[in-house]
Amino acid sequence: MTNRFNKTIIKIALKSFTIASFLMVYSCDPDETQVVTQLDNLVIADEFNVEGTPDASLWSFEIGDGTAQGIPGWGNNELQYYTDRPENVTVENGVLVITAQQEVFEGSNYTSGRLITKDLFEQQYGRFEARIRLPYGKGIWPAFWLLGSDCDENPWPQCGEIDIMEYLGDSPTVVFGTAHGPNFSGEDSISKEYELENSRFDTQFHVFGIEWGPDYINYYVDGDLYQTITPDTVNEETDGAGQWVFNRPFYIILNIAVGGNLPGSPNAQTVFPQRMFVDYVRVYN
Repeated sequence: MTNRFNKTIIKIALKSFTIASFLMVYSCDPDETQVVTQLDNLVIADEFNVEGTPDASLWSFEIGDGTAQGIPGWGNNELQYYTDRPENVTVENGVLVITAQQEVFEGSNYTSGRLITKDLFEQQYGRFEARIRLPYGKGIWPAFWLLGSDCDENPWPQCGEIDIMEYLGDSPTVVFGTAHGPNFSGEDSISKEYELENSRFDTQFHVFGIEWGPDYINYYVDGDLYQTITPDTVNEETDGAGQWVFNRPFYIILNIAVGGNLPGSPNAQTVFPQRMFVDYVRVYN
């Protein structure tokens, strides 16, 4: 089993040279391989091979219901209280497990986890990807997303937001990729769905990613390009009122929200606990 020291050495070694025509392989079964694309310059890779608490050199926790941050309900009327307890976030059997639970805790009726790389890892441009198996059920709202690292000085949506993957648990065949910025945020964001045929996102692992440069964001599921957003897209969607705010470093967020404006509240058919399993997170230049 790889320890944190060895993982750090691997990361440093990979930073020191370009991996020419490196073939990325993944599948829904850890024992199967599938050639998907060619990638260069791996910058960070968390394979979640160390049991227990996520790597503190890369991840920190956001705690609470958003009130302490000045955005009660995390700006979306969400119902969960985020904790750093192993009941909500842990690494086991080679995967990161984020668990949403129905329980009374600190005045909320649900708990969950939200991990961020703010102040630990932030990058401008590149390929960001994660291999994830999603939860399910009405009111369950997991996401893998990026937020502008200057969000303290330039509050949302001025700082920009790139949602690599969002998903509503009562639509288990559909995910969507979204961009938020000035004059195209919230309900007016720029977004597109990706739908599976003959499968569900809660029964198998899938790879969600973006390739991001100065004038584009490409969205992928399992290597399939399904959306491209450019400054022209923003201009067209906002009649010239939008601003392209994606030329700055962003940090990574992984979380499961419960309830909120977009998914609505859990109902009697929603089963708890619900878990999101993350096999890896990788970032390339």
